[in-house]
Amino acid sequence: MVRTSAHVGQVSRLAAARAMQLTKRLGWGIADQGLSSITNFAIGIVIVRLLGVRTFGAFSLAFTTYTVALNLSRGLATDPLVIRHSGTEPAAWRRATTEAVGAALVAGMVAGVVCVSAGTLFRRALEPSLGEALVALGVTLPGLLVQDAWRFAFFAAGRAGQAFLNDLVWTLCQLVAFALIISGGITGVAPLVLAWGGAACVAGVVGVLQARVWPRPALVRRWVGRHRELGWRYVLENLSISGEYQLRAYGIGVIADLQAVGSLRAAELLLGPLRVILFGVELVALPDAVRIARSSVQRLRRTCWLVGGGLAGLTCSGVV
Repeated sequence: MVRTSAHVGQVSRLAAARAMQLTKRLGWGIADQGLSSITNFAIGIVIVRLLGVRTFGAFSLAFTTYTVALNLSRGLATDPLVIRHSGTEPAAWRRATTEAVGAALVAGMVAGVVCVSAGTLFRRALEPSLGEALVALGVTLPGLLVQDAWRFAFFAAGRAGQAFLNDLVWTLCQLVAFALIISGGITGVAPLVLAWGGAACVAGVVGVLQARVWPRPALVRRWVGRHRELGWRYVLENLSISGEYQLRAYGIGVIADLQAVGSLRAAELLLGPLRVILFGVELVALPDAVRIARSSVQRLRRTCWLVGGGLAGLTCSGVV
């Protein structure tokens, strides 16, 4: 009986420790997503106050284009990284991360060329402000996608605090850049997009120092080929979601005008805080589920019930 009681106590302490670790990682995920949501909300307010709803509409279409490129990059690069390399040995994680972040860099370069080409066309023939926004986005898109790749790489390694730190660097750089724009009286959407995307480029470089891993874009074919059956499924799923949003945003721009797009995006920003918990949990839940599944399917089932039940409780209480 003594031995049994001691064993039960040890199991209970181990379960409590695991629950505390999961709660801590979930906290980091929610904090990271909260920081991103608050930053996007603040940037939207600044642009609307400085340059008006129409210019914010051009910025919103550039941001929508960024989300499409982001989901393409995630499907090819970071989604397979999270699924197959969460909780692996540090050496294996470093090898996978150098290829995955390299793939994100290549995706950013290709999408950047497309954005610059489309922006040049818009600038000359259709809508100058949208063209300027797309050109500025194309210039900074490689850094934007690399910064996002570092976030997912850190979550896959169980280093959620490092992901939050990298997002914090991006936020602080944005604050400095926007402060310089406001104090200098600079107008136009292009400087704002460059400030936003340029800050991500700085955070992308900081991610190299944090991870002590260099992206290797030359290995992109090997990475995509190795995870072909998984990556393309994620690409189709991600693009089916973001593509619908982009078509809707550009459709409103064609039918109405950029001011209508800006008004819609401004209204959507108000919903941002409501999505923080859901997206924050998603950042942590998938890597943790992969790690748990390797050790015990029963533990995975209990964890899914715990996380799902918690989210259902928050939904019923009106929090999310």
